Parts: sequence; C-alpha cells; structure tokens
Amino acid sequence: MKILQLGKKFPYPPKDGESIAVNTLSRALHELGCEVSLLAMNTHKHFFDDEGCPQALGHYKEVFRVPVDNRIKPVEAFLNLFSKESYHIARFVSPAFRRQLAEVLKNNRFDLIQLETPYLAPYIPTIRKYSDALVAMRAHNVEHEIWHRIADNTAFLPKRWYLKHLAHKLYRYEVEQLDQYDILVAITGRDLGQFRELGYKKAGVVAPIGVCSGAYQPDYNSYARPLSASFIGSLDWRPNQEGLQWFLSQVWGPLQHKHAGLELHVAGRNTPPDWKRKLAGNNVFIHGEVPDAPAFINKHSLMVVPLLSGSGMRAKVLEGMALGRVVLTTSMGLEGIAARPGQEVLVADTPEQFIHHIEYCLNQGPQMEGMGRQARRFVLENYDSAAIARRLLDAYQSLTAEVA
Repeated sequence: MKILQLGKKFPYPPKDGESIAVNTLSRALHELGCEVSLLAMNTHKHFFDDEGCPQALGHYKEVFRVPVDNRIKPVEAFLNLFSKESYHIARFVSPAFRRQLAEVLKNNRFDLIQLETPYLAPYIPTIRKYSDALVAMRAHNVEHEIWHRIADNTAFLPKRWYLKHLAHKLYRYEVEQLDQYDILVAITGRDLGQFRELGYKKAGVVAPIGVCSGAYQPDYNSYARPLSASFIGSLDWRPNQEGLQWFLSQVWGPLQHKHAGLELHVAGRNTPPDWKRKLAGNNVFIHGEVPDAPAFINKHSLMVVPLLSGSGMRAKVLEGMALGRVVLTTSMGLEGIAARPGQEVLVADTPEQFIHHIEYCLNQGPQMEGMGRQARRFVLENYDSAAIARRLLDAYQSLTAEVA
C-alpha cells in the first residue's frame, strides 16, 4: 500500500508525543511492506533547518517539508474574534503547503492519505481534486476537548472566556469535518466513541501510540540509588506548563518541607527562558532540551506526569513505562492506557494523593523496581508498534477492497 502522511510539524527530532506517534507508526507500516511518504509543515516552533533528510526518517520513500509561519499574530488573533473560522485551524492554512501537496499528488499515485490531526483537514479539497486516494484522519486527540479543559482550569475570567470562545469554534470545525474522512483513526477507544457521539458514521479504528521494544532499554540500577523524580515534555505545550506549575506549587513545595533531599529534574524542548530562573531552587533542576530522552528518564526511578488537561494518549507515559520507570500521573494523564493503578502505574489527582504516593516510593526504596518491571511488561504486551500497525493496515486494506 502506498501511503502519504501529512503532518503539521516536521517530526524530527522525535522528542514530543506527536512526533513520536508519527515516527513510530510510519516506521512500523514500512516494516510491513508499505511505501510511506511524508509531507510536513516546517513551522517556526518546530523548525528543522538541516539539509537533506535525517537518517532517523530513512524509512520514508520521500520526505517533503514546507516552511509555514503559523505563529500567533496579535492583530490576526483579534480580528478572528469576529470571524466564524477557528483560529487554531486558520494558523495552519498555507498556500505554499497547498501548492506542494498538489505537486506531490500530480506526480505520484497513493492508495491512502493519512492526515495527522484535524489541522490538515483544510487540504482535503486539494486531495480530492488531484487524487482518488482514501483519506484517513488520525486524531491524536479530541482537539476541542483539550482547550475546553484548559479554559476550565483558567482562573482569570477574561482569559477563560477567550479560551472557551476558541474551543467552541474548534469544536464546531471538528464536527463539520467529520463527513470528509473515509476512515477515522482514533488513538483511544474513548476518543472514537466521542467522535461517534459527535456524528461520525463511517469506518473507524482504534490505533494507539505504540512502542518498539528495541528502542527502550531500561536501566534498573537507578533503583539502587536514592529516589529522584523526573518530568519531561515540551514546555511550550500549554497542558505541560499548566501541570508542571501546579505540581511545583501544590505538591513539591509542601513535600520539600518533609523531604528536603528529594530532587526533581525537569527536561523538555522550548523551555521558556524565564523558567530556569523562576523554577530553579528547592532541589528543582531545569535541564532544557536533552540530547537523549531515554537516557534522561533512565537516571530517575520515578517519573511524574501531572496533567490536568489534554486528550488522547500521553506518549511520555508509555515511554516511561517501557523504560521500566514507576510513573506517577493523574487520571487524565492515564486516559487511553489500560494500566492498573497500584500495579503498573501510580495515579493521583490531588496534592495529598501525589504526596502520599511519592512518600510510598521513598519508603519502598529498591523494591520500586518490581513495579517498574511490571510496567515494562505491560507496555510491551499491549502497545507493540508492529501489532498496532498490522491491525491498522488490515483496516485500510479492507476499506480499499470495499471501494474497489
């Protein structure tokens, strides 16, 4: 099967959930015999300026990238208040990207075109004009749900109103586009159910984020050392900022009064410059972007993922578990992952629960390794990228046979 993957960011380096999800699935489809090409936006926020294609993307037949300036512009954002269109989506509409897509479609034949998130939906008319390929929407999240949750957690009333306004327009856009897809690929069963409730009636399949066991080699020696905790995630993504700030103010501060030697190590792309100054202290170490995410995670036996908003699945939770870490997250952070609290993962939703679980880990010491090993077994048994890609390819091939 010949597949063209459209992305709203260039998925290299694969250090955020979306890039990991794009790379892992495309590589697995390639290993199953598919011919996969990539056309991605090269945005200011995730700009890749090296010549040629990174070796890590060598599984693609061809890779195209188009510079797209999707930065938030105050005047455009203000004027959008008086428009029906979603500003979230409008920022990804690019004439240059549309022209490149048309050129790729005119020069190649594809069986299926996979859109990575609804931000690529504005290009469906171009796809229909130049190709008879099936259109698959891979929904990494229920996008409007993320913004509704962020708005609900915003205390400043004018900002909350503005975020709810944006979320409602994004909701309307997501619903309007549902009839445009030939098949919808949801990250979780819960998400697919939500799209069904919103009116989606065509073919649908659940294909969670997968992991390749060979890419994650755990270092269990960390359990023999004094407990330290890690947080890793793109720090320009609002849910990560929100969750980390909440954790530091509501959990870490009180915890430090009782356990002054405990350390928290924070890593992530695009760390705001003032964060190093504001957050450093109280045994919090800000590392910024790290060259080797698994190596960073492996150094610390406890990984905290304090998400208060978001949707879909958290790739970092799966990565931590695949590396044999004890992961402490919220109920929202565990959405889409069927791990058992207290068995393969720890779950907390209040400051008191977070503190209780961290103190439990301190008391367990080296015995925490048992939960880390259970976590790794669980991920490898349930989220193997090859098995997930096989199920997705079966769904694609069945749909292709139906319309042939």
